[in-house]
Amino acid sequence: MQHQPAQPFNPFKLLADEDNPEAEVDVTSDDEDDEDEQSGSASASAVEPRGESQHIGSEPSSSEHRLQYAYTLWYNRKCSTVATGSQKPSYDETLCQVATFRSLEQFWHLYAYLVRPSDIDTQTDYLIFKEGVRPMWEDAHNKDGGKWIIRLKKGLASRCFEAMLFALLGEQFDVGDEICGTVMSIRFKEDILSVWNRTATDDVTTKQIRDIIKRTLNLPANTIIEYKRHTDSLKDRSSYRNTDVYVR
Repeated sequence: MQHQPAQPFNPFKLLADEDNPEAEVDVTSDDEDDEDEQSGSASASAVEPRGESQHIGSEPSSSEHRLQYAYTLWYNRKCSTVATGSQKPSYDETLCQVATFRSLEQFWHLYAYLVRPSDIDTQTDYLIFKEGVRPMWEDAHNKDGGKWIIRLKKGLASRCFEAMLFALLGEQFDVGDEICGTVMSIRFKEDILSVWNRTATDDVTTKQIRDIIKRTLNLPANTIIEYKRHTDSLKDRSSYRNTDVYVR
């Protein structure tokens, strides 16, 4: 039987206030026990924000600022098997494709209605990947790659996620098509930001991505930043455990 959450999560609402920015990012090394089985076929279901959003995903008009790549927003909400009394749902049952945007205007129209990560109190992932790239380890674009992982103290997720989105959409990484996407994982004790790349064996490019992440997030000295190959995630069925640890 397919799992149906008791109260479906709606990632959209109109927010009147923005988060207050911090001067410097604080990170945490608290290793929360949450294993993400990011495997299986993606759901094709979509969620529409309120308001006039029909133009999202369409070809940008001549007056819009086209992005170098089109991106798709996904979300994944962890469901409690205790509350529902059912078996743990598979990853594809909790993964929802929201919308694809191709211009800055389409992005801002979508983002204006998105619930900010710091305002979410349940285990939820926001995933923004290039169009055609499924946010799964075994996807053809991801299978030979990995991800950089930054663990954040609670309250910093919104600002860091926004900063990473701006770097992603603004092509600040300057590594060609090596970047696949970024994930903001909301957890109970900490939040986790990750950036996925295509080629884990390309040490020079992978380290360049790490350095851009550090600069984008203004990471303090002695920050722990982790890397994990997707082949290792497939072996141990874990996103954020058994990682390679680096210190800034």
